[in-house]
Amino acid sequence: MSSRDLILNRVRRALAGVPDVEIARAYRGPTSAPGDIRLFEQRVRDYRAVVHVVDEAGVADRVARSLAGRGARRVVVPAGFPSAWSAAEGVAAIADDPPLSAAGLDEVDGVLTTCAVAIAETGTIVLDAGPGQGRRALSLVPDYHLCVVRAARIVAGVPDAVARLDPTRPLTWISGPSATSDIELNRIEGVHGPRTLEVLIVT
Repeated sequence: MSSRDLILNRVRRALAGVPDVEIARAYRGPTSAPGDIRLFEQRVRDYRAVVHVVDEAGVADRVARSLAGRGARRVVVPAGFPSAWSAAEGVAAIADDPPLSAAGLDEVDGVLTTCAVAIAETGTIVLDAGPGQGRRALSLVPDYHLCVVRAARIVAGVPDAVARLDPTRPLTWISGPSATSDIELNRIEGVHGPRTLEVLIVT
């Protein structure tokens, strides 16, 4: 008899005759409440991300200024990202077709994406590889990620986001720039993803 079987047999003997207990659960479900744009903005800032709130007409200009501010000259732009938003002067928009290697992604100055949904309560952005988002590696390898979030994509809480998402798609949940801390709480950014996250909220 294996150690596993031995332990499981002991558990079964200990539970013999114990009646089933119904556990009351009160999970929050999705609501019809709209996502609070200001709360989302505040939560994203709490994660040390850069945030701008712009109207539709101001997106292209804000993208251009953000890229110029970083000195970005080569950025990956996934299929489906509005071309008018990525037509910044002096910036080469690089397509991920054929797919760039990890080394190739590491050499670019950043990536532009949209998102599938954003969560006001947690300041989380979710990508699902849909139009304008590209494959998961695009938002994990480059050191800079600029994400354009339309107000209509912002939901109130996590249950609302889950209700909108397709669980069979490759979901990437982003809460601020990549960061980790060691046992002495020294914060290191850019270990598991972009060192800098910039979010444009389109109202």
